[in-house]
Amino acid sequence: MQVHIIDDEPEIRHSLSFMLKSERIESKGYDSAEDFVDQLPHVTPGCLLVDMRMPGMSGLALQLRLHEMGCNLPVVLMTGHGDVSSAVRAMKEGAIDFLEKPFTKADLMAAIDAARDYLEHPPVPPQARQSALARIGLLTKRELEVVDGLVKGHLNKRIAFDLGISPRTVEVHRANAMKKTEVHALSELLHIAFLSGLMDQQDTAA
Repeated sequence: MQVHIIDDEPEIRHSLSFMLKSERIESKGYDSAEDFVDQLPHVTPGCLLVDMRMPGMSGLALQLRLHEMGCNLPVVLMTGHGDVSSAVRAMKEGAIDFLEKPFTKADLMAAIDAARDYLEHPPVPPQARQSALARIGLLTKRELEVVDGLVKGHLNKRIAFDLGISPRTVEVHRANAMKKTEVHALSELLHIAFLSGLMDQQDTAA
């Protein structure tokens, strides 16, 4: 993962680059938000480490601009002003973390780890989860129980035994669940279950 350091102070860019290099993390510096936006089509995917207050476009303004452009790279904002209200707004707008200067190397690496986790496991878009919940909500209690068994990886015979019904009845409920959720394969049904949070519930129960 490459870290893009966006700060108008050369000393800050150099210091952060040195700290990251000591952890074998590649980085690239930009002296303004505008400079980064200009180069965006060619940048290597990674994390943005952005100063909150810069001449021209601010760090928060850059974050909003990136959202408008459909860029979802994780953003860590930095400030030397202790601007709590800006920090709160940044987090609401989707910032991964907020670092107040001067911060330690441990603070920096914790933020970078959070950004790496975001890249590896991006959050489910709210619209996709809502759609999945609406489709799962069309199922009857018995159909949900069958899907629950499928989520757990159980075969039809095991689901039938657990529910006290025949394997054929399980097949019927499974077919009905797929029809109601408008999917054509088991993998699609499990994907809908995942988006709805059904799998998360099973992990919690386990």
